Order: sequence, then C-alpha cells, then structure tokens
Amino acid sequence: MQAFTTLQAIVCPLDRANVDTDAIIPKQFLKSIKRSGFGPNLFDEWRYLDHGEPGMDNSVRPLNSEFVLNFPRYQGAKVLLARENFGCGSSREHAPWALEDYGFRVVIAPSFADIFFNNCYKNGVLPIVLPAEVVDSLFNATEANEGYQLSVDLAAQKVTTPDGQSYSFDITEHRKHCMLNGLDEIGLTLVHAEKIKAFEETRKQQQPWLFG
Repeated sequence: MQAFTTLQAIVCPLDRANVDTDAIIPKQFLKSIKRSGFGPNLFDEWRYLDHGEPGMDNSVRPLNSEFVLNFPRYQGAKVLLARENFGCGSSREHAPWALEDYGFRVVIAPSFADIFFNNCYKNGVLPIVLPAEVVDSLFNATEANEGYQLSVDLAAQKVTTPDGQSYSFDITEHRKHCMLNGLDEIGLTLVHAEKIKAFEETRKQQQPWLFG
C-alpha cells in the first residue's frame, strides 16, 4: 500500500449525496481481485455515454461532457469532494481500488458509509470527514476558482486552503500509523516476520509431529 504523508492537489467536486459503490465502480467490472486496472471505469455510468463492459477500449468511448470528471479544469485532481453518505451500498473493496487507481488519494465529505470508510484506509485512500458547512464552502471555492487546490497534512491532521484557512480532521492513531507507513493488514503482519519465523522454528523443535 502506498504511504500517505502530505498532499497538495487539485480538487474535483462531485456534488451528489448518497453516492453508492455501484456508481463508483459498477458491478460488471468486479471480475478481478487485483487492485489495479479499475480507474478507467470509475463512475462509469456517469462518465461515459454508452454502457461499459469489461474489455472495452475506454479510450474510444464517448464521454459525458457534463460530468465533472471529464471537465478539463479537473484533470489531474487527487482530492475528491463529495456530499453526505459517500460510499453507501454494497461493501465492495473495488470502490477504493477504483478511486486510488484513477489517482484520488483523498476523499472529503460530511459523512461516509462505514464499510467504505474502513476499506479506504486499507487501500491507501484517506477519507476525511469535515462539517457540512465547511464542505459547502469548499464546493463554492472549488467551483469559483479554476485549479483550486487543497493541502492535506496527515501527521498534523489538517486540511488547508490556498488562503491559509485550516480545518482539523479526526483519525485513530492506529489508522494514522498505517497510512503514514503504507501498511495494510498484510503489511502489519509482515512487520513481525522475524518474530513469526522464530516462533515457527521453535514450535517445530517442540512439537515436530505437527510438521510431518
């Protein structure tokens, strides 16, 4: 998992509430357990004018010019600004995979669905909860200023605007440690690889019948 420390990046405003995981990555694309390759189909049904299927050449598909991800001003965005209850619906881990593969490292919203919120941390996407009135002001600023950027400092737990206004966000110490060090659950286990190996060697000596 890619570590997260600080980020300064363009913001893309997705002004929709209750965005579910089937909108984030439609069900027909859930045919792989690899974490890569889902970015081209992020928000597929809103992003393209045709119906997408696995194996299609997305580069030649007709784009929906009215969907924000296709606006030239938001190309290269790494911060997604959303409304309440983002990531509701099914528990598919492919949703944060698609966001991360597209390039988003941060999602800011007033609230998230619980399972999606937890899955983000496990896949290197930082979900930040800010008050609804703050999110409103960020939407207004993003839409009024082309190239609008936010700075995110995970260690300080701060989101900072171009004019210097800072907003604090909450995160548990465990999640913060994992994000800063790029550790998913497998990575956390491998931190103790030497201790695990030593335990296995000792057990082989003490209980050899268990190992054939």
